[in-house]
Amino acid sequence: MLIHRRALLTGLSATLLTVRLARAAGVTDDAGRPVAIPEKVERVFAAGPPAAILLYTLAPELLLGWTQKPEAEQCRFLGAGACDKPDVGRLTGRGNTTDLETLLKLKPDLILDVGTINDTYVSLANRIQEQAGIPYALLDGRFAACAQTYRKLGALTRREAQAEDLAHYAEHTIATIKARIDKIPDAQRPRVYYGRGANGLETGQAGSINVETIEFLGARNVAGERRGGMATVSLEQVLAWNPDIIVTIEPAFAANVKTDAAWAPVKAVQAGHVYLSPRLPFGWVDFPPSVNRLVGLWWLAKVLYPDQFPEDLRPITRDFFQRFYHVAPSDGQIDAILGGRA
Repeated sequence: MLIHRRALLTGLSATLLTVRLARAAGVTDDAGRPVAIPEKVERVFAAGPPAAILLYTLAPELLLGWTQKPEAEQCRFLGAGACDKPDVGRLTGRGNTTDLETLLKLKPDLILDVGTINDTYVSLANRIQEQAGIPYALLDGRFAACAQTYRKLGALTRREAQAEDLAHYAEHTIATIKARIDKIPDAQRPRVYYGRGANGLETGQAGSINVETIEFLGARNVAGERRGGMATVSLEQVLAWNPDIIVTIEPAFAANVKTDAAWAPVKAVQAGHVYLSPRLPFGWVDFPPSVNRLVGLWWLAKVLYPDQFPEDLRPITRDFFQRFYHVAPSDGQIDAILGGRA
């Protein structure tokens, strides 16, 4: 019976896809795959957290639901109705929870995934698109590609003008910050350790998307002698690296490391250069690594190079939240976010 059911679903999906293709415009995604877009795109399923955030910033009304529903503290910094959207699960990454039947019941016009583009994700996209009969687009999740990713999403959702505004913001932000960074001598670029996990001993190796903005800013990632993703290291290794600055997204680690005798010999701890990244409504360094990192780039640049970045982050934060998160935080809320207290 299961075989017949699958056959029926596949047959229906193929029919639906044929109809869609007949009346759809074509867009090439960042994997070089042609994606047929229906005349109206009104319901979009985000395959993972980076896609959900990207789509929310451009067109929250299109987002079918969150891969994981935001918590109450996050909802305070998202626009009206954002947290009324359901938890619909995810297709990619750890803990993927959505199957084909659930996806079909949601009736999306488009499936969107943003992140790494490789054979694994291309294969998944092709398989789901064939089985479900729903266009599936893969977009580049690299930080440096923010602007082009917005433009591609604009084409996919037929919201080119809105996407261009956000793409221009991304281009201007990246160009402005990079122009200053490029003038900083190598000798003035700090050695940075990015600490994740309760004990701070998870970190990103060279090229890891988790430390992408740290490396973009020209800081020397002490864990960068090897390429890869996240890795668990020993405290002895951190002591040997002896970083100038520690950046973390973990409140408990940020508080404890300052008084932990085992970490006391580290230069960053001795100098008081342990920085807790803002994390609302989404992480400013990563977690997840999406366009939320744009505002985080200003914060991180100011941490790494305070003399070159004297800007007050409060107006920058307010402007970003209004443009991207569709909410106007109060002065008190902004101060709490920047101070890691929100």
